[in-house]
Amino acid sequence: MNVRDGMSSMVLTIGPTHTLREAARMLSSRHVGAAVVIDPEHAGVGIITERDVLDSIGAGQDPDAELAAHHCTSDLVFAVPAWTLEKAAAAMVRGGFRHLVVVEGSEVTGLLSMRDIVRCWSGSTVAAREGRVASGQTPATQEVAGAPR
Repeated sequence: MNVRDGMSSMVLTIGPTHTLREAARMLSSRHVGAAVVIDPEHAGVGIITERDVLDSIGAGQDPDAELAAHHCTSDLVFAVPAWTLEKAAAAMVRGGFRHLVVVEGSEVTGLLSMRDIVRCWSGSTVAAREGRVASGQTPATQEVAGAPR
């Protein structure tokens, strides 16, 4: 199986000036663990995860004052749809992260999580995709949540 078989083409994108509370609300309402951060003034993308939000709050920072730009990871490992799931899982383990941004050329086309890989390996990809569509996520080619800000 390849990354294209397990990735979600439904990607939450946010802007760099969203607060961590706003990011957390969007992650929670869409039942996802990560959002791609797009800054129209800078090339490239970043990713913010629920772990980034928890680490900030755990450090005593104010989620209403902290911005996504200051907590997102911008030094990313990208996957391509043709990668095997084994290669993607190995990259995640090696890098110590649980999400990969999937790109074709310079275009974000999806997001792959460890959970997506487990679903594929357990035979549950169709149910996972149907659940994501029902939860209101939009295709990767569209920005949501007012992004970028």
